[in-house]
Amino acid sequence: QVQLVESGGGLVQPGGSLRLSCAASGSIFSIYAMGWYRQAPGKQRELVAKSTSGGSTNYVDSVKGRFTISRDNAKNTVYLQMNSLKPEETEVYYCTEILVVTLGGCMRNYWGLGTQVTVSS
Repeated sequence: QVQLVESGGGLVQPGGSLRLSCAASGSIFSIYAMGWYRQAPGKQRELVAKSTSGGSTNYVDSVKGRFTISRDNAKNTVYLQMNSLKPEETEVYYCTEILVVTLGGCMRNYWGLGTQVTVSS
């Protein structure tokens, strides 16, 4: 059974940094694509950053230049480095990955349960 587990959330002061991790476990052959979303109470989940199989990355305008999405294929882990955090970015952050789960190349989409990021002084 494949699972994604996020970590690295917590409390940080405005202007501070956090690095979120999302580790995939189970029968996995590779990460095809990955992304990070965030959601505040009462609001829709928002795409923050994504990375496709070709290595291209996209970010929501509000985080460009401050957030970086990356991966460690050997560890089946994706990361979101967040710098210069703002109080309005206090949300639950979710990772999602499209994983290759069979030798034949079958892919499935998985979600983590989320990690809370709180930006406050």
